[in-house]
Amino acid sequence: MPDPSEMRLWVVVPAYDEERSIGATLRRLAEQTDTAFSLVVVDNASTDGTAQVVKEFAAGHPALDVRLVREPEKGTGAAADTGVRHAIGAGATHVARTDADCLPHRGWVAAVKRAFGDGLEMVSGPLLPRTDEFALKFWERRLLPAVIDVAALFGRFRPGNQDPLYLGPYVMMPGCNLAITADLYERSGGFPRTRIEDVHEDRALVNRVRYVTGAYGLRKDVTVYGSVRRLRAFGLVRTLGWYADHRYRPPVVDIR
Repeated sequence: MPDPSEMRLWVVVPAYDEERSIGATLRRLAEQTDTAFSLVVVDNASTDGTAQVVKEFAAGHPALDVRLVREPEKGTGAAADTGVRHAIGAGATHVARTDADCLPHRGWVAAVKRAFGDGLEMVSGPLLPRTDEFALKFWERRLLPAVIDVAALFGRFRPGNQDPLYLGPYVMMPGCNLAITADLYERSGGFPRTRIEDVHEDRALVNRVRYVTGAYGLRKDVTVYGSVRRLRAFGLVRTLGWYADHRYRPPVVDIR
């Protein structure tokens, strides 16, 4: 099993028009209890100042290895895949992904490394609501975890997640809180280079991995706080429809 001190961990952050949000994500990564990682932000053809925010952050944090790459092909899958493969090409042995509107717990990197050290090849954990964006009511704080629980339950029984060749059960692993070894990423084929309105690339990756290994799982200490802005924009029923194979799709998908 890998020694956490010998891991070459990279964190990948896909971003599209996140000028207002990505600064908080980058600051939270700089505040990790374990800063022995490199960071690559993938600008998915943003039309705002996302890239400039990243450049200014990198200049202000010289101790943190920050890279910025561009992926013009529309797709959270395409952007995430570009970032992971950039990291692997630069020597990463392990890669973690979060999104540009999320705040990883300050112990997230350390928890990811512990999970790898225990023998997991892919790991995820709780996705909880951010409380700094809006003044959330009590029921709203409970809503995002409830949506995720419903989506995870649906996923267990979804026909597309059933195959006798799978080596382990379906486990919901949100793309904004997912880490994988470089070796497994390449063996499984990685994220499909798709648009999010066509394919949920995180679920596709989980199922690709299930053909290759059963060494994946959830850890309670691998925690990320996610934005509730989509939940507020869509409402509960439409949000559930979005995650249930896009039974609801807005006229304009405002993420890549």
